[in-house]
Amino acid sequence: MKILFIGDIVGSLGRRTIANLLPTIKKGDNISLCIANSDNIAGGRGVTTATLRELLNCGVDFFTSGDHIFGIKGFENEINNLPFIIKPANFTADSPGNEYGILDLGKLGRFGIVSLLGRTFIETNRNSECPFKAMDMVLAKLEKEKLNGIFVDFHAEATSEKVAMAYYLDGRVSVLVGTHTHIPTADNRIMPGGTAFVSDLGMVGALDSVLGVQKEIILNNFVSSLQKKFVWMDEGPAIFNSVIVDYHEKTGKVRNIERKDRILEGGE
Repeated sequence: MKILFIGDIVGSLGRRTIANLLPTIKKGDNISLCIANSDNIAGGRGVTTATLRELLNCGVDFFTSGDHIFGIKGFENEINNLPFIIKPANFTADSPGNEYGILDLGKLGRFGIVSLLGRTFIETNRNSECPFKAMDMVLAKLEKEKLNGIFVDFHAEATSEKVAMAYYLDGRVSVLVGTHTHIPTADNRIMPGGTAFVSDLGMVGALDSVLGVQKEIILNNFVSSLQKKFVWMDEGPAIFNSVIVDYHEKTGKVRNIERKDRILEGGE
C-alpha cells in the first residue's frame, strides 16, 4: 500500500491547492491513505472544523497537528467530537483531544497515528512535555492494539531534534515525518532499523512567500523595528510538498520513501 504524507497546509491557498491536486495524485499514485498536517489550515495559523471537513471532502483521510492547533478560539471545544484529528501527544494532560488515532483500513490493516511537538526553539515548549518520554508512553498503550504499523508526525523546529527522534524511534515505528518549518528536506531514507524518515515534509501554500506569509511583511520585520502583523498569501503560484511511503502490509516493512512535490501555477 502507498501512503501520502502532506506537509503543513497553509490557509485558503493551501486548501485550494489540495482540492486541485490531491484527487489526481491519489488516483495516479494509487494512494491508500492520505495524512496531512493541519496546523495552519485556517487563516494561516490554527484549525476549524469547517476547514477540516473541507479537506476531508478533497481526499485527506486523517490530520496531525502542532503548536497552533488551538490558535483559533473555540476549537478546543470541538476537537473531542472529531475522530479524524489528533493533538500533539506531549501536550499537557489538561488539553482536549486524542493523543493518538487508530485507523482501520480493513484488509490493509490497522494503523496508529501520533503527533508530537518539539521543544527546541518552539515558543510553546513550556506547555508541552518531553516528546521522547511521551512517545514511550504512547507506544506502551499502542502495544495493546495489535497494529500493523505506526505513523508519527514530529512537528519541530530543529533538524537535530527530528534526527534524534528518528534514531530514538527507529525500528519502533513504521514512519516518522517532520513538519513545522514549511521547508522540504531531501533526506528521505529508510533508517537502519527499518523506519522511513524525512526531516520535513514542507508545506502546501504560496510559493512566492516566506513560509506562506507575504514576503514584504517578513522583510520589513527583519530590517525594521516597526514590526507588522503577518498576512498570509491567498493567491498566486502554490507549492505542494509531500512524501509517498510504499508500505508492505503483509510483511509490515517499508519498502521506499520518496518525495512528491508539485508547483501549481496560479494557485487555481
